[in-house]
Amino acid sequence: MRTDQTVFVAGGGSLVGAALLRQLERRGFAGLVGRGDDEPDPTDPNQVGAFFQAERPEYVFVAAGHSGGIAANQHYPAALMLDNLRVAATVIPAAYRYGTRKLLYLASSCAYPRECSQPMRVESLLAGPLEPTNESYAVAKLAGLKLCEAYQRQYGAHFVAGIPANPFGPGDDFRPEESHVIPALLRRMHGAREEGRGVVELWGTGAPRREFLFADDLAEACIAAMQRYQDAAPINLGGGETLSIRDLAEAVAEVVGYRGAIRFDPTRPDGMPEKRLDATALRRLGWRPATPFREALAATYRWFLAHHAAPEVVHVG
Repeated sequence: MRTDQTVFVAGGGSLVGAALLRQLERRGFAGLVGRGDDEPDPTDPNQVGAFFQAERPEYVFVAAGHSGGIAANQHYPAALMLDNLRVAATVIPAAYRYGTRKLLYLASSCAYPRECSQPMRVESLLAGPLEPTNESYAVAKLAGLKLCEAYQRQYGAHFVAGIPANPFGPGDDFRPEESHVIPALLRRMHGAREEGRGVVELWGTGAPRREFLFADDLAEACIAAMQRYQDAAPINLGGGETLSIRDLAEAVAEVVGYRGAIRFDPTRPDGMPEKRLDATALRRLGWRPATPFREALAATYRWFLAHHAAPEVVHVG
């Protein structure tokens, strides 16, 4: 992937897609196509087909598709599933039809079985039942992953899936019903501090463990995989900070400056007990995360203060 070749990031307005565009631009890629208003709707076959026919992108990152925390997955399972199925079924075939050299489809660590051994290895995919709270979304991501494998087998296409750790960073989605755990916690703690509340109640037990990766670091991992990963198997894009939700809540409270109590509601769902990726294949490519977790968390909060600061109450999923 040379800097003069055409590169398309489907989902350029998403957290990871925007980070990818930033890092590619920083690296001097001059052939970025489909940015901003020029990006086709990734679920519309007519728009995507016309775009690929005109631009013929040689390298494609698929970072499109709606996602959300536990609350969003409980309230909108059909919408999340359909959107992600449509993205995969629209962008991947168009990339093959119009000669894309290599495609990296971003799946999700939700695609692993609920009781997966840790760290999670790609050999464990489809080896057990999924986490019920995000099953619909996970099935859609598995379908995209398997569609890449199908194009490899049938056509020899160099299409591969990347499975990222939980990304976060500037540009994250802070909407109450849509956000993942870090933006939800930042907003919740900020609101409690502004309102002078002495207690913040959060969903679940606080015991589940999650791996978090700064979006710009994840973007660099995606670029490393695109440039240097040659295997057909999916690749885990991990290597970030692993924390319990309780420890994460305390770290967020410290960054925000919230001094009140944190209580967990065990009647609310926890989600998967643990999600930690085996990033051996990625480390072999020479990639390591560059941003310390607390520094990344503070940068995310500064972005929130500049764009969304308002004392709203949200649920943490």
